Amino acid sequence: MKNLQLLGWILVVVGSFLPLVHVPIIGNWNYWQLDHFLAIFCWIFCACALFGIVNNRGKLVNTFAVFLLILFVFTLFAVKYQASSYFSFLPFKSWTKALSGTVKLQWGWAVEFLGALIMLFVKSQVKSKKSQV
Repeated sequence: MKNLQLLGWILVVVGSFLPLVHVPIIGNWNYWQLDHFLAIFCWIFCACALFGIVNNRGKLVNTFAVFLLILFVFTLFAVKYQASSYFSFLPFKSWTKALSGTVKLQWGWAVEFLGALIMLFVKSQVKSKKSQV
């Protein structure tokens, strides 16, 4: 099952470079373009999860998979909030709502969440000493 956890890890890492948000005129943004600090946290959590996968530490992998899921949910809320507050200078709320609605989430989020969920729900097989004897 270590291979499936590695697959989940690869999906999260690759997903951070995929388009996550589409901003009109500017184009698609990945995690680094959204926020540098959130991208660094994502990659640190991925590095810690990889350490847990390689060393068969299931609880460590699960912990950092949960941290990644929390980070992704936080980022989604932050993107939506930032988009709505970015256009707050406009005089009418209908204009603000219409323009903030043009910032769209992209398909990269599905890859991110899928990878973190695979890491979370796949159990690593730890061989006990009794079965080896």
